[in-house]
Parts: sequence; structure tokens; C-alpha cells
Amino acid sequence: MTSAAVEILGLGLGILGWVGVIVACGLPMWQVSAYIGGNIVVAQTIWEGLWMSCAVQSTGQMQCKVYDSILALPPEVQAGRALTVIVALLGLVGLLVTVVGAQCTNCIRPGKMKSRIVIAGGTIYILCGVLVLIPLCWFANIVISDFYDPSVPSSKKREMGAALYIGWAATALLLFGGCLICCCSCSQRDESSFPVKYSAPRRPTSNGEYDKKNYV
Repeated sequence: MTSAAVEILGLGLGILGWVGVIVACGLPMWQVSAYIGGNIVVAQTIWEGLWMSCAVQSTGQMQCKVYDSILALPPEVQAGRALTVIVALLGLVGLLVTVVGAQCTNCIRPGKMKSRIVIAGGTIYILCGVLVLIPLCWFANIVISDFYDPSVPSSKKREMGAALYIGWAATALLLFGGCLICCCSCSQRDESSFPVKYSAPRRPTSNGEYDKKNYV
């Protein structure tokens, strides 16, 4: 597989991870009701996300309510909002930077500057993966701690929702795609850094024939 194909593969994985982060950010299923103890049979399921909470009835009806106050939200929700929005914006910047410096585009002439721009795009994707991993692990830690805390009532216990798993998958795609872009660009820069050797021009001798020392 050529370096250009690997670069395109890394860019594609980065885009998929970026879209996955946006989907996870908008989904309300960061925390869901835990069916334990006397809650095995319930009439509704509670979903809690970064922007809203939803109550899903057993009949299939769903009612969602957007959070009224930002300052009244828990710190993990505020941090999750901020970091996921930053990652969404950084992902767009990383896409533009990588496309500008990609081998399949002619926005910049081939050279060291072009490879450095691609490395910058891959680094942005890696940074996005690290940033989005913070709220995901924070939420998971709180859910697990509250689940095994005997002082928390059974009705208040939550489990990890689908949005966390989507976010972790998106994180893996961002990190892997960014690493592919950076490694491909670094190898390309190393290959292009070798000096080019030119052979001396062949000059004819006095009798009209080429000198043998001009042949390699």
C-alpha cells in the first residue's frame, strides 16, 4: 500500500471518528436507568445526556427536556459539553489542514512544508482523541462509583449508555487515523531527504568516442 493510500485511509478514519464524536455529543444516552433490585420492571427509562434528559415510557412514547441552567449542571456535564464542542471544531480544522497538505491535492507544492502540514493535521486528530477521552472516562467513573455505592438509592443508580461506547469507538478511530497520517508523512519526509546523485555528463574524446570512465 502506497503512502498516499495510507494517508487517505488515515484521513477517512479521522473523519469517521470526528462524526462519531458529534453523534455521541448529541445523543442523550450517556447515562441510562439501571435495572437492579426492585427496578427490574419499570414503566419508564431515564436517559441523561450532555444537553437534555429523556423519559422513555414502556408504551414507546418519549419526552425530552433540555437543561434549563448551564451553571446548575454537574461539573462533568459542563466539561463534557465544552470538550466535545472543542473537539468538533478541532476536527474540522484537522480535516482542512490534512486536505491542504495531502499528497492527492495540489494546494501546496511537494516538499518539507507539505509533509509538515500533514503531520500537523494528524496531530490535531490525535489531540481530538485525547480530549474527547476525558469526559467519556469521567462519566464512566462516576457511573461505576455510584453503581457500587450502597448509599445511593437503587432508583438513582445509572449504567453507561450507548453514547459512551460510540464515543470510545470514535476516540479509537481518531487516534489510529491521526497516527497513520503522522507516520505516513514522516516516512515520506525521510525518503525525500536522501540526496540525489547526478552522473557527470559524458564528453567525447578526441577520436569522437565516449570515454569509458563516464560509464558507471
